[in-house]
Amino acid sequence: MPELFAYTDGACSGNPGPGGWGVLLRAMEGEQIVKERALQGGEAETTNNKMELLAAIHALETLERASTITIVTDSAYVKNGVTGWIFGWKRNGWKTSNKKPVKNVELWQRLDAAQARHDVSWEWVKGHAGHPENERADELARAGMAPFKPKKPAKTDE
Repeated sequence: MPELFAYTDGACSGNPGPGGWGVLLRAMEGEQIVKERALQGGEAETTNNKMELLAAIHALETLERASTITIVTDSAYVKNGVTGWIFGWKRNGWKTSNKKPVKNVELWQRLDAAQARHDVSWEWVKGHAGHPENERADELARAGMAPFKPKKPAKTDE
């Protein structure tokens, strides 16, 4: 049975501003890539954290059956949130330890529901540090953002 990996990333131009998310899904047998799929998307007005969350959400929601998967993210926000903070938030009615509403609560709830169907391991990698799959996820996120970025005016020779 192949091992599944999802390399996820989010990007934002301005924070808030146009943003994108990217996912590189890979099925591996040892060192051999058996299957690969790229996902991307974006929004006109968003934040980097929302895009990081959406990348992980789409990675899990695209799987058609319950799976064992490792999600590799460069977002400490996502990794720490889903492996630690979320338990307290749920216990406290989606409030932080300061009794404030959790930011991006609808996305955290969606991620929690998507994760519940699967056996998920989470790994953090340093972003923009030459990790090939993370770099590819970053390219996908930037491509997902591209349609939402304002067009630069054409140069004229006047």
